[in-house]
Amino acid sequence: MVLKDKVALITGAASGIGKEIAIEYAKAGAKVVIADLALDAAKAAADEINKSGGTAMAVAMNVVDEAQVDKGIADAVAAYGTLDILISNAGIQIIAPIVDSTLENWRKMLAIHLDGAYLTTRAAMRAMIKAGKGGSIIYMGSVHSHEASPLKAPYVTAKHGLIGLAKVVAKEGAKDKIRSNVICPGFVRTPLVEKQIPEQAKELNISEEDVIKKVMLKDTVDGEFTTTADVAQTAVFLAAFPTNALTGQSVVVSHGWFMQ
Repeated sequence: MVLKDKVALITGAASGIGKEIAIEYAKAGAKVVIADLALDAAKAAADEINKSGGTAMAVAMNVVDEAQVDKGIADAVAAYGTLDILISNAGIQIIAPIVDSTLENWRKMLAIHLDGAYLTTRAAMRAMIKAGKGGSIIYMGSVHSHEASPLKAPYVTAKHGLIGLAKVVAKEGAKDKIRSNVICPGFVRTPLVEKQIPEQAKELNISEEDVIKKVMLKDTVDGEFTTTADVAQTAVFLAAFPTNALTGQSVVVSHGWFMQ
């Protein structure tokens, strides 16, 4: 088990990509902390892992609440003795043209994606430096960390920002053996993406089928969605990588949509 006895905290892990990563990490031997705004759902995900023979706990975490972030990571360290891996995964999506968008939604999107990444990173790095064992910080970016799409100005801006943050963490964390990388998935059929299909159909005045084929998947090599399993396996690989040879990078997992 490549992550045996590692402690991993994953934000937004009660469902979707975060939950899939938590399950794969537990299978790989990690002790998993499910951090989510929805505590009951986080507890259910942790129970599912524990019943399957893994080790998991849940903490309530609103990633834009400084005190709650610091407490959640402190609780994880108190329970499991250390923190080796942070997955900054929590995020939302709001679809609107720039001219019809609101400052409130712009600030909300940037806060959850960027403020949340900053606050969890700061708390995790403090814990990792104190433990003196190094660690791995992984951000959930997107192909939109490299590309733009209509109707997603704050999301694209935030996802680009995560790459900049990861590069700074890679440089500042190197002396303490803390690595940072960004996973950049294509479209994954999570509830977040399912919600976008009718929204984009309405905004673009096309069918939902055309949103899937002609917008979401048109630049893939095979017309396939990325899966939560694809992303989770990449997260295992990045967390298990042993040296600073792989840090400050973005790994695109998208069926060929955007090739670096």
